[in-house]
Amino acid sequence: MDFLHTLWLGQPVWMWLGFHALVIGLMAFDLGLLHRDKGRVIGVKESLVLTTCYLLLGLAFGGWVWWYMGRTHGEEFVTGLVIEYSLSMDNVFVIAVILTALGVPRSAQHRVLVWGILAAVLLRGLMIGLGSALVAQAHWVLSLFAAFLIYAGLKMLFSKEEDEADVENSASLRFLRRHLRITREPHGQKFLVRLPDPKSGKSVLWFTPLALALTAVNIADVIFAVDSVPAIFAITTDPFIVYTSNIFAILGLRSLYFALAAMVERFAYLKTALAFILIFIGGKIVVADTLGLVDLPPWVSLAVTLVLLTIGIVYSLWRTRGIADAHDEARHRA
Repeated sequence: MDFLHTLWLGQPVWMWLGFHALVIGLMAFDLGLLHRDKGRVIGVKESLVLTTCYLLLGLAFGGWVWWYMGRTHGEEFVTGLVIEYSLSMDNVFVIAVILTALGVPRSAQHRVLVWGILAAVLLRGLMIGLGSALVAQAHWVLSLFAAFLIYAGLKMLFSKEEDEADVENSASLRFLRRHLRITREPHGQKFLVRLPDPKSGKSVLWFTPLALALTAVNIADVIFAVDSVPAIFAITTDPFIVYTSNIFAILGLRSLYFALAAMVERFAYLKTALAFILIFIGGKIVVADTLGLVDLPPWVSLAVTLVLLTIGIVYSLWRTRGIADAHDEARHRA
């Protein structure tokens, strides 16, 4: 059993295996026991409870990292977890737009998100592995990450909503519709169905709109990973901390979706806060790594992220309080 203590990407193999066993156990408990009924719609209250549970589990894992790997690594994990959760919120809003535009019913959205998260775990693992290799070979890559984060933050800050909302006519979906057999009507919660080919009459496999939605969600996650993965590398270059904080945030993303998607119009100004978070993280790399002026400890990044996120949420809820009043009045009339 000596191989369990062999170092792989900076940490013993048993730590990587143990973490993946934990993730598999959480997914099995969530999907096999809590959500055995695939067609059941998850409500806002249940969504918030699940999100809180995943966040507490992530913080508990961060406590273990603090105890086993030291205070610095513990602070880096918690900071990375909070940053990834923060950036995931914008991802949630985009996913909500995608599923609504493609007409995916709420009862089937859970299935799309489950498979989307499994794909995201694999994609994030590949991207983090590539990022770790690049940083290990050339530390100046962090400066490129900084430039990209600042650019992404400024683009998010000044982009218009209408530039991002036309999901139906996006280039990726047009490409898929041209090259794949996709049914016009959904077929329950199936991604693939066998139907006659219009030309030959033979029974062939067709993709359903649910499969199209899953592909679009995965494309969106890859796009957001381009922002979030460099962001966590700005906090730490330890592959284990980067990977585990990312995966815990992804696990909480599915449950977070059903709460935020139901109140998407109440968070109109959250994107501005997320843009400033990206700019701050990119600026941190420039100041600490590129110029070598001030090395900010992880807790400073955590504090700034929490302050910006809190301001964005509170300001959004305050500015859109009229929407909540209108919804309450509509419910009373009904």
